Amino acid sequence: MALPDGDPVDLYADGDRWTDDPVAGAELAGEGWLLPGLTDAHTHPGADPGKPLDETILRDDLRAHVAAGVTMIRSPGLAGDPPGWFGTDEDVPRAVHAGPWIAQHGQFVDGRGRRASHAEMPAMAAAQAARSGWAKIIADWSLGDEVVPADVLAAVVEAVHAVGGRVAVHSQQAAGGVAAVEAGVDSLEHGMCLDPELLPRMAAQGTALTPTLMVITAVLEDVRKRPDGPRKDWYLSGATAHPALAAAAAEAGVTILAGTDSEQHGRVADEIRALAAAGLRPHDAIAAGSWAARGYLGLGGLAPGAPADAVIYDVDPRTDLAQLDAPRAVILRGRLIHRRP
Repeated sequence: MALPDGDPVDLYADGDRWTDDPVAGAELAGEGWLLPGLTDAHTHPGADPGKPLDETILRDDLRAHVAAGVTMIRSPGLAGDPPGWFGTDEDVPRAVHAGPWIAQHGQFVDGRGRRASHAEMPAMAAAQAARSGWAKIIADWSLGDEVVPADVLAAVVEAVHAVGGRVAVHSQQAAGGVAAVEAGVDSLEHGMCLDPELLPRMAAQGTALTPTLMVITAVLEDVRKRPDGPRKDWYLSGATAHPALAAAAAEAGVTILAGTDSEQHGRVADEIRALAAAGLRPHDAIAAGSWAARGYLGLGGLAPGAPADAVIYDVDPRTDLAQLDAPRAVILRGRLIHRRP
């Protein structure tokens, strides 16, 4: 049975594409419930915090994704330009990326991205998107910092779209979310403190939301123990409301993307379960980490002519999300990468 429809299918991998025509000598990967590969739409592989991109770490991180059934990733921010094998070698997921983060002067993490003035941002983002298809802007950072204005972000969007790219924007403050939505960015990353009244506009203009629920809510108990102050109040307010925001966004028709922010790699199943716990239907939570995310990133599903990726489970994972931790088999680029003994 193949998701999302739950219909029976017989597919063969003809090189890197699915076909329903029998292929001579094909190996049976298994029978069961098929997903068109899992997707982590917000992951930063390849470097320890604050350190340069390391190819050994990068490959290890990407292999951890594949072992968990992830056949596609999006990296909205990397510690450096990736090597040529990124997203193409047989043992790593397909991938798109936004290169190093682009932030305002005096903001973001030293050594983790590029800093630019407002006037420089559109051209810098367009140059990045022309190389990789995406650019990532840090719209807001520390509490009280200046937010990138909506007109600057709109100029970034216009410049990036002109070269055929898309714009992802980091925001965890209300003003940053407003600016990003008003600018019509392609995806809002985190979106903590976003005004729910902006959700219909996001849905109408096609701005996706990657709420990274797991990483945002994981530190709540630690934050509650910190001394009182504006930063604590900001985080507690935004993070406690964040699951309900993600559910409301899905209800409003916003495209939801599952992303882990990669404190550990290969954990997109945990993010899918976090989305379901927030109130998304299991079907929609899995979609955010599989077929809907793949479609948003330009990949097809389980159909003839689509890229030959799949994860096979013993039972329908929509009935038991714990099944996502135990794929029977992982197929990537038409090759059987993993099969459970």
